[in-house]
Amino acid sequence: MIITIPLAIFMVITFVLVFMFVKTIDKRIWLTFLVSLVLTPLVYFYAVYPMINIFSNYHHEKYFSAEIWQDKPALRYELSNDMITSEILIGKTKTAIESLLGTHEWLSWDDAKKDHDPNKWNYGLGQEPGAFNTEKECLEITFENSKVVDLRLYKEEQN
Repeated sequence: MIITIPLAIFMVITFVLVFMFVKTIDKRIWLTFLVSLVLTPLVYFYAVYPMINIFSNYHHEKYFSAEIWQDKPALRYELSNDMITSEILIGKTKTAIESLLGTHEWLSWDDAKKDHDPNKWNYGLGQEPGAFNTEKECLEITFENSKVVDLRLYKEEQN
């Protein structure tokens, strides 16, 4: 899990709210602080985080891992941001990409050629969590001279 600014902010807010609640039960500050410190992660991951996921598309991010990419395709969206910002795939060959990500799931359509473009590979990233998300995240990898030059995220409407 990558510690992000929104995660830190939500955890601090959760701690403050838990602290204020526990303070109504017991007036000893040291005990209130200790109990709040222990309860904050539990309250966050079992109450706050599920509510955030229902009403927004916020999700935790993970560092890119080829094993997670191939073993858990439904969680690929958690890896995508790190993969793009770190530019870990830029400059890699098609065979290196195939060994890291597996065989492409589909090729982009080229209107000029009226055919699929073998230099634009696409992978499905899954659907971001959230009650109102109906779009599937996708990743397009563009090759020039058999090397990665660009990664692009886009959303595809689910049928």
